[in-house]
Amino acid sequence: MIVVRFKVRCLPGKTEQARATFQEVIEASRPLTGVLSFDIGQDLSDANAFVAVEVFEDHAALNQQEALPIVQKTIGLLEELIAEAPEATIYNVSSAEPWG
Repeated sequence: MIVVRFKVRCLPGKTEQARATFQEVIEASRPLTGVLSFDIGQDLSDANAFVAVEVFEDHAALNQQEALPIVQKTIGLLEELIAEAPEATIYNVSSAEPWG
């Protein structure tokens, strides 16, 4: 299992454009085979920041999602939308279980 955490801080005035683009990414990504979970949320302490948590069965599923045209479009737009370099971490998870 692969977990990706990605955080971006948008330039003031670009947050709504980023939100709309991220919504398109969510809609295209969630139905893909191998995508277990795909969420992007706005940071409650910084209205210009978004955090994505993406869970994939394997690297093949991650690669399939990253190849989507909307993902490539979004990557291309980041330079004009973000205020600083994004934070990104990929976790390789060997096991997982429900909490509770």
